[in-house]
Amino acid sequence: KMRLTHQLARASAALSFRRPFASRTSLAMAAIAEPESKKACVETTFPEAWFMCYKVENQKEENRQEPNLPCPAAALEKIGIQHWKLDAAKFVYPTKSVPWDPSDAVDPELVAIRDARGYSYADIITVHPDHLPEFDAKVKAFFEEHIHDAEEIRYILGGSGYFDVRDAADKWIRIHIKAGDLITLPEGIYHRFTCDKTDYIHAMRLFKGQPVWTPFNRPQEEHPSRKKFVESYVEPVK
Repeated sequence: KMRLTHQLARASAALSFRRPFASRTSLAMAAIAEPESKKACVETTFPEAWFMCYKVENQKEENRQEPNLPCPAAALEKIGIQHWKLDAAKFVYPTKSVPWDPSDAVDPELVAIRDARGYSYADIITVHPDHLPEFDAKVKAFFEEHIHDAEEIRYILGGSGYFDVRDAADKWIRIHIKAGDLITLPEGIYHRFTCDKTDYIHAMRLFKGQPVWTPFNRPQEEHPSRKKFVESYVEPVK
């Protein structure tokens, strides 16, 4: 009788150990079965970002404060930054194509984002001394603080670099973008861009309608796009 009791106890313990494993397996299978189009519409963890030091001597350095002051994703969301993480290495893109037809995209996640947000134009560029004429002058110009009168969209296909954006308190936040990051900056936000120390970034630029890349250098407080940004993202936090 005691032997039977011990056998039943061991069987019960074995079953109780297996149940959580079965549950985890079911959850994993559910995650695998999730449609690609659904995953493409879910924003993922933002790239690393931090508040910048007050004096920048070399724009390609990290330029962190001492000690480092990270910027949480929630702070980026509050100023209209959006982000998706895709698998850029899984697909082949040209080094340069101006324009590049976004309907040629075969990445289902990129297709889902393109269609959901209405991106009808794209081009592909490589910022590197071998591929961009007057490289040093262009990178210096990219680093001038400015706004655009439309959303700015970049999908990083390779390499890395920095987008710097001003928060509602006018402080600089540096965002380290790398391959697979698709990031959007809202119309009217003060920002700038630079390569990092690798001097290489391969990127797709997307646009709704005909592309207009005109930068409006600061100050632009009376520009309609700047006023729109202030009303949407600065005034609400005062």
